[in-house]
Amino acid sequence: MSAAPVTLPAPADIPAFARNGVNLASAGLGAKALSATDDFFAEVNRMLADKPAEFIPDKYDDNGKWMDGWESRRRRAAGHDHAVVRLATAGVIRGFDIDTSHFTGNYPPAAGIEACGVQGDPGADSAWTEILPLTPLGPSSHHYLPSRSESVWTHVRLHIYPDGGVARFRVYGEPHIDGIALRGKTLDLASGLNGGRVIAFSDAHYGAFHRLLAPGRGLDMGDGWETRRRRVPGNDWIIIALGARGIVEAVEIDTAHYKGNYPDSASIMAGDPGQGLGELSGAVVAAAMFWPELLPRQKLSADAIHKFDRVNSLGPVTHVRVNIFPDGGISRLRIWGKLAE
Repeated sequence: MSAAPVTLPAPADIPAFARNGVNLASAGLGAKALSATDDFFAEVNRMLADKPAEFIPDKYDDNGKWMDGWESRRRRAAGHDHAVVRLATAGVIRGFDIDTSHFTGNYPPAAGIEACGVQGDPGADSAWTEILPLTPLGPSSHHYLPSRSESVWTHVRLHIYPDGGVARFRVYGEPHIDGIALRGKTLDLASGLNGGRVIAFSDAHYGAFHRLLAPGRGLDMGDGWETRRRRVPGNDWIIIALGARGIVEAVEIDTAHYKGNYPDSASIMAGDPGQGLGELSGAVVAAAMFWPELLPRQKLSADAIHKFDRVNSLGPVTHVRVNIFPDGGISRLRIWGKLAE
């Protein structure tokens, strides 16, 4: 018997901003730490990694115990530590996860966050706005905290008081799409940088399914969506919420690094579930079975980019369902189109 479909977001105790938002501080999407007052024990960019933090009991380096995250040395003077992060793309920030996993005797007791919106990177005279006031933190825990702003930001500054370690720093929100500047222009509606996100799939046993919508080509066979070998009738599928309602003109399916395990073929369905339903992933999964066909079933090949410039005209859509036959791996998906009026 096949496994039940997985619908995202889950679990329910994670706040809506983290379940439905894009992590604008994702290193995989291009976010980068520009500076830190101190990262003696653990390099600051580690806290932006997409994978959950790990703990390796016997791993040490020249500075002491190796930790998976950002960790400053013990402060012996007044003040506190902070780090500046350039977001992967400008966006409205809805909330944060300041994750202190594995930091038990060396976590910061409190943190606060400021944000800045600039062209390029902040300078000495750039204005910073507090969007998370000073907030208590605990050991080895996720801290889901809402943002206090509706503005569009490009950078954040994480303050920790007075010092310590943060395993992962997530900044959840919606990438900013300038509808006026992009009017009539073709863009990748499914890109994570434009707000595209996976909301459900039949199976994702291997790889990292969220990387399906990442920029660039896959780095290896673990950098994409791959299902287990199907031993029952049927086929696998994945549903993506586009970053914006748009008119699809072309699609691209990349099987980079999938050689003995690429799908034999694929098709794409698309729909416009309407206001509200788009956030109810279970309802979308049911509705998607009856969406019209955007791309009829097409043969795929190993380790190749497949560009399909002819798709059925369906009008504006907000979601797509990619069907693969019968199973296998896809590295990247592009849904090219224009914003709907």
